[in-house]
Amino acid sequence: MHYRIGKSEIERFIDEDVPYGDLTTSLLDIGEAQGEILFTTREDAIACCTEEAGRVLETCGATITFSIPSGTAVEAGTLVLKAEGSAATLHEGWKVALNLLEYASGIATRTRTIVEKARAVNPEVVVVTTRKSFPGTRKISMKAILAGGAFPHRLGLSGSVLVFRHHTAFLGGIEPLLERLPAMKRSAPEQKILVEADTADEALRIAKAGADVVQVDKMPAQELSGLIAEIRRSCPGVTVSAAGGINAGNAAEYASTGIDIIVVSSPYFGKPSDISAVINKKP
Repeated sequence: MHYRIGKSEIERFIDEDVPYGDLTTSLLDIGEAQGEILFTTREDAIACCTEEAGRVLETCGATITFSIPSGTAVEAGTLVLKAEGSAATLHEGWKVALNLLEYASGIATRTRTIVEKARAVNPEVVVVTTRKSFPGTRKISMKAILAGGAFPHRLGLSGSVLVFRHHTAFLGGIEPLLERLPAMKRSAPEQKILVEADTADEALRIAKAGADVVQVDKMPAQELSGLIAEIRRSCPGVTVSAAGGINAGNAAEYASTGIDIIVVSSPYFGKPSDISAVINKKP
């Protein structure tokens, strides 16, 4: 999927790191000297945000001479991005570009691991990620999970309908919601209606009431298997998703239940990929 982070975000990243110029490079009086910068992986990874890292360097005045596409699986020692320019431009864009590469590649790599483990036992399962990314980083996080082979669960409150217990508390419980489902579907015919359930009994009732997707939260995989079988039998058109505590360690177990969708937040949290950045002076 083509994905582009806008010019204003790129400029914001740079301004955050270099609000008033590079004092060190200026004091050393090396800004006009010509050089190159090379970004190389120190570990196996799914490269991500090479395009944005390149645009950071270009915005600072450098020229990109080599770049691999986001989503590429790379081995340790792989060159992923290279640019040339003056010492001033290379140092200005260096750390911003490196941070983008390391954080995005870390998310993409963790995502790919979950996707591969889940699909190894259930090729039809879809892995989606929540909107629990750190505030201000959602666009980068979304590009990273797409590069890793997942899809966004929800990009925000404006484009999808997902009913939680927090909502039904204002209705007086689950029963008033189930009564409202037909009217909700008539009012928003282009929208899927997703409803989260806390128990297997609740999930079955929601499915029978006509929800498009039943999302179970923190349900053990062993219990989930039986629930999915019952929903398949009694409500064959209903999609079932599982959320809450799913990660690389248990994704395969959940996928083996026959679940349609696995909802995860874990790719956002972990160490960045280890990528080296070397700046050399050109002869």
